Amino acid sequence: MSADLGRRLQAAEASGGAGPARRDPGAVERITVPVWVHIVRDGALGLPDAAVARQIAVLNTAYSGGYGGADTGVRFELEGVTHTDNRAWFRDPLGFEEPLKEKLRTGGPETLNLFIAQMSRLVLGYSTYPYWYKDDPGLDGVVIDWRSVPGGPLRDFARGFTAVHEIGHWLGLLHTFENGCASSGDAVDDTPAEARPTNGCPPRKDTCPAPGDDPMHNFMDYSQDRCMREFTPGQAVRIRQMWDVYRRPAPQGADPEATPGALAERSDDESAGKR
Repeated sequence: MSADLGRRLQAAEASGGAGPARRDPGAVERITVPVWVHIVRDGALGLPDAAVARQIAVLNTAYSGGYGGADTGVRFELEGVTHTDNRAWFRDPLGFEEPLKEKLRTGGPETLNLFIAQMSRLVLGYSTYPYWYKDDPGLDGVVIDWRSVPGGPLRDFARGFTAVHEIGHWLGLLHTFENGCASSGDAVDDTPAEARPTNGCPPRKDTCPAPGDDPMHNFMDYSQDRCMREFTPGQAVRIRQMWDVYRRPAPQGADPEATPGALAERSDDESAGKR
């Protein structure tokens, strides 16, 4: 995946398709992501409309470095909210992923479709990766449990950081524990290697011989929400690279086959984005 990304970035830069972040990796380019929120309910059970604004606010705070860490340059603008009353979809959104997204999903590779229903006890959220878009554009998006939004009833995961984590995958970030202690890790240089996910919020954790404690405060680990607070500058660079290659909207009138989303290829070397 890293070799493919590098090749596509070089091609995009040569054709003038790369944004300012590619020309100057230290620059914080503003990326504005249009968001459609799809609320799936079972009668009265499900996300209240008032929680949508709170979740969008948490996303903007997290991705701007408001809780700590780097400003990624990513901002989220709510475009609209849909409502669907469907008991089966609400209780098993992954089992009914295809019909759910076929009916509700809107926009191109640059549009974040956030589906909010109720997940199983073992999974809080799920995301597709940007480089899957070409093969399965209709399945692109993020699914989270409605109980994980800010103020939700999940005691340890009620600050809205499940959405922050899953959208990190949608933007191209891997888990910080990807590949364990192997040198490839999560393809980001400034997140120390981590042998396994963090459970809870321990005072300290160091599971690999390489320098640095485990990045248990990073949004791309599995820590409880109270433990999470940051992205790194390296993660911000990766997000902007992924955006340039796979999600940046094409200029008006451009050939659709040359759009960033059309360049995507699925890599089976990386796990699906689940928390």
